[in-house]
Amino acid sequence: MCIIFFKFDPRPVSKNAYRLILAANRDEFYSRPSKLADFWGNNNEILSGLDMEEGKEGGTWLGISTRGKLAALTNYLQPQLDWQARGRGELVTHYLTTDVDSLSYLKKVSMEGHLYNGFNLIAADLSTAKGDVICYYGNRGEPDPIVLTPGTYGLSNALLETPWRKLCFGKQLFLEAVERSQALPKDVLIADLLDVLNNEEAQLPDPAIEDQGGEYVQPMLSKYAAVCVRCPGYGTRTNTIILVDADGHVTFTERSMMDKDLSRWETRTYEFTLQN
Repeated sequence: MCIIFFKFDPRPVSKNAYRLILAANRDEFYSRPSKLADFWGNNNEILSGLDMEEGKEGGTWLGISTRGKLAALTNYLQPQLDWQARGRGELVTHYLTTDVDSLSYLKKVSMEGHLYNGFNLIAADLSTAKGDVICYYGNRGEPDPIVLTPGTYGLSNALLETPWRKLCFGKQLFLEAVERSQALPKDVLIADLLDVLNNEEAQLPDPAIEDQGGEYVQPMLSKYAAVCVRCPGYGTRTNTIILVDADGHVTFTERSMMDKDLSRWETRTYEFTLQN
């Protein structure tokens, strides 16, 4: 499970404004093997973490390429999973490694959505010359993907902008940080966004989560109903911040749990300029 907040404005008026501000949590079993974010691909043009679970190696939950392709995935909360379904992490990897535009890719994915357990997929083409395009598709929602209008969005483990209380609460904190963003040094903005992602205040009661998750979610509801999830053996293990400025300069910061130890975290930052 994961949560993502993002604001995009393809042509910001101010030079100090960001075209994209994205803050995301990856929630997963602490024991599930994965690689920390790093560059990979034919020309080391893709930056992401990688799933190393047997049978699902090479999938990912969030990534960006130097060519301006960005994708992010969340699972859709459902009481029962089909263990024969295809691994959802491949949806992000396939997009990052193709030349297909975001909307065309999601249209293709929508034709195969039934092969997967529930998911939400954000796909973007970030272009300094043409302007940024961000699209969304969820295989438990409308049959066709949509092109998003510039603005601020929240996505958790229901469809885009489903008003779960933790999503609304986190989105408000995110908006407050975004409103200060032009006046803050970049490192302070990143620290503020990390604070948002690590908020553990449970937002209860939330009938929407209970109705969607059923008996499956009940044992962990008090922990799951927070932006930052902390359950025994499972929870938020990666925070990611992506900033793209008006000139196409990307700052990618990942804060990751080390060795399944809640007291040990490593933060890495990568910077590059989009090649378009």
